[in-house]
Amino acid sequence: MEPAPPPSPPKRSPMDLYRDNESTASPKFSLPVDSEHKATEIRILSFAPPHMRSFHLSWFSFFACFCSTFASPPLLPIIRDNLSLTATDIGNAGIAAVSGAVLARLAMGSACDLVGPRLASASLTLLTAPAVFFTSTISSPSGFLLARFFTGFSIASFVSTQYWMSSMFSAPRVGGANGLVGGWGNLGGGAIQLIMPFIFSLIRKIGCAEFTAWRVAFFVPGFVQMVSAIGVLAMGQDFPDGNFGALKKSGENTKDEFCKVFYNAITNYRGWILAITYGYCFGVELAVDNIIAEYYYDRFDVNLHTAGIIAASFGLANVVSRPGGGWISDRLAARFGMRGRLWGLWIVQTVGGVLCIVLGRMGSLSFSVLVVVLFSLFVQAACGLTFGIVPFISRRSLGLISGMTGGGGNVGAVITQLIFFRGSKYSKETGITLMGVMIVCCTLLITLIYFPQWGGMFFGPKKGFTEEDYYSSEWNDKEKEKGYHQPSLKFAHNSKNERGRRKVASVTAPVSTAPTYEKLFCGDAESYSDTN
Repeated sequence: MEPAPPPSPPKRSPMDLYRDNESTASPKFSLPVDSEHKATEIRILSFAPPHMRSFHLSWFSFFACFCSTFASPPLLPIIRDNLSLTATDIGNAGIAAVSGAVLARLAMGSACDLVGPRLASASLTLLTAPAVFFTSTISSPSGFLLARFFTGFSIASFVSTQYWMSSMFSAPRVGGANGLVGGWGNLGGGAIQLIMPFIFSLIRKIGCAEFTAWRVAFFVPGFVQMVSAIGVLAMGQDFPDGNFGALKKSGENTKDEFCKVFYNAITNYRGWILAITYGYCFGVELAVDNIIAEYYYDRFDVNLHTAGIIAASFGLANVVSRPGGGWISDRLAARFGMRGRLWGLWIVQTVGGVLCIVLGRMGSLSFSVLVVVLFSLFVQAACGLTFGIVPFISRRSLGLISGMTGGGGNVGAVITQLIFFRGSKYSKETGITLMGVMIVCCTLLITLIYFPQWGGMFFGPKKGFTEEDYYSSEWNDKEKEKGYHQPSLKFAHNSKNERGRRKVASVTAPVSTAPTYEKLFCGDAESYSDTN
């Protein structure tokens, strides 16, 4: 008798085979990851590559740029006497500091799409560092304006931080990650209000004259900015699976056409709405960073040190406020989906506008300080909530959408300063009140945002429309035949939690014209069982 054949292995589904392939072929990560190798957890105390190392390098580099950009305002009472600056000169310089970054942020978004966030961020940070050192040599109002203008380009690195974190962390965590790096970076605007007066006083104690000490102080933020850029270049990584250039050479990261990426971004109205509303949360934050120390110094007759502490309280709130906004966005999405993110942004930013109106009406120093702290918490949380939504607007044009939104923040700051804080048309307290009115009005635009696969604030999703339909629509038929849309389908699959808890648990996916994640990578499970 012939020996009995060995028992055949149990049949396994295509999805089982795909998961096995993922577990054996994927590189090892210190954090749990999804199918795109994006981290599904944020471990603040970890510096493990690539996710958490990129996280810490990103926020610190942005922090250094923010410090450099707003190093002048806390020393303005000294600088204005040295350079004989008028109120108009100071207003123009404040506008210059945030206006240069408008186009720089758009360019940064394109650079992230074309060369990756690591190289884009480090290049900008290094190129703008000389402007910080140049500040110590200025001798005229025009020189002061130019120094602030070119230094302000550096805060366009914000766009690379948001792109980087959106590439490193999964959909349920991206709001928190973006909020943390943005908030801790923006913290530089508050920290520098304390740092520069402290450095100035130390240099004065050494024996430097007052008008020399403020110039020497600018070497500190310039040096830190350069170090942060070198750190990003040396230790950063663009994506979980490697750097942009290496992935492009290996064929894992396909080269996209800029004109198509650009067209896809500018034709998505959601990006334009968030650019406008971001102008009245982050834009307001920039405007306040420019005027807050001088406002308290002049209106309440406090000394330079006290004005710096009060101004710092506004920026230092970023430790918790912007990350808190990102966390709130993710929690609302877990329960209510994208509609929860939209409602959260509208409520928080509107409350911030009301507090801004109240701040301008305060005549008591103690109550004014209390209101400015509350105002900072809400307006900065709105920034975090905004970038809890941005990563879902477009998968293909993520960099440009981030750049448009970030640029909108700077446009809002420029418009606000031009209207309310340039020259002597309005007192600063009146300007602050009117700025609050603009916040409330512009925030109403959020009610117009609608995602057909998830819905909007007042209307539910379009029947039969899926995440795959939305994100695959960014590619034409020829591009789909070549498989260029596959990363978008992966992202679509991983963003289904934006339906909200109850819908994810109960809804049955409708028939879609776009191939689903399982069909794309595992084949048709039904036909598999028929032929096996």
